[in-house]
Amino acid sequence: MTAPARTTDEGAGPPEGPGAQALPDARARRDVRARPGAQARPGAQARPAPLDTPAERYRMLRLIRGFEELALGLVKSGAIPGGIHPYIGQEAVAVGVCSALGPDDRLASTHRGHGHVLARGTAPHRLLAELLGRVDGSNGGRGGSMHAADFALGILGANGMVGAGAPIAVGAAWAARAASSPERSAAERVTADGPVAGRPDSGRTPVAVAFFGDGALNQGVLLESLNLAAMWRLPVLFVCEDNGYATTLPAATAVAGSATGRAAAFGIPAEEVDGMDTEAVRTAALCAVERARTGRGPGFLVCRTYRYEGHHTMERRMKLRYRSPEEVGAWRERDPLPRAAALLDSATVADLDRAVAEQLSAAEEFALASAHPDPAGALDHLYADGLRPRAGVTP
Repeated sequence: MTAPARTTDEGAGPPEGPGAQALPDARARRDVRARPGAQARPGAQARPAPLDTPAERYRMLRLIRGFEELALGLVKSGAIPGGIHPYIGQEAVAVGVCSALGPDDRLASTHRGHGHVLARGTAPHRLLAELLGRVDGSNGGRGGSMHAADFALGILGANGMVGAGAPIAVGAAWAARAASSPERSAAERVTADGPVAGRPDSGRTPVAVAFFGDGALNQGVLLESLNLAAMWRLPVLFVCEDNGYATTLPAATAVAGSATGRAAAFGIPAEEVDGMDTEAVRTAALCAVERARTGRGPGFLVCRTYRYEGHHTMERRMKLRYRSPEEVGAWRERDPLPRAAALLDSATVADLDRAVAEQLSAAEEFALASAHPDPAGALDHLYADGLRPRAGVTP
């Protein structure tokens, strides 16, 4: 079980890089190590990464790409145990969607979740330490690559189960709507025609995003989540990152119908977008988020994208061959980073590239210097404590 998420470090970071976060000082690091798994203060809210301008969005694309390349090297050296699921190639989806979110919004990620977590604002040095299993990690080294969370940023966790983030996002959306509209929170009385209230909520409710891949399209839990979100008109955005493969299985040989058709079956508006174009994803996400936020129900985006690396780093050792060099090469020509860089002048791009490189170098130094967890605390956070037993009858 993942340790309680910590508050993301705040700070301006390198002045050249908007959104970069400063490393904690020595005293702060000693304090964190003394409290592995320390939980964010109740109600504490960190600042999401700034993604309002093309320069900020390019910087985040470069940060995610560089972070993943750094992580691949650390996997190869043995510093990161167990391997990772690289996000290289899919960065435009995370950045485009997260740029459409507000500070109170939430997201549920996937096994390929580093990009989502970074785009939302988790400090790269904390996330890298988490991948290394160190006490200074965002979850005290207990979550690792597939279970990173940061509750102060609304990141409800990455997830090793295919499609399992969808019901988490639906629950978060229901809770957010209940908190903003308590008169509708009882049990969402439903008739054959939908919720009794039947009208869009007034006000602006926090939105929850569920990321998942094309491999989740046949999972029952996703379809159940779509049904509940539609019946209750919940503020949820479902984002399908369609990279064409469920591990090594081509989606074309495994998915009957279409991704958008699954949403349409529940009356959920769906749109297919170029997932290699950050600005196209952002435009579609802004519309879908605004629709959900203003009480008009859930939305569904299908982002056509591609991962340049294997499903998992283990593929390199296994030497799997299921994609042709021509296919990979064609998708590399659509790399989202050069497309985003084309919106900026070359001097700005060079400055941002340099700032990101410096930030990642500092993150690597920080993470590798972080202590390993004390084995004596291995069972911490596995069981609830402070609970009072309730009266009952035992057999």
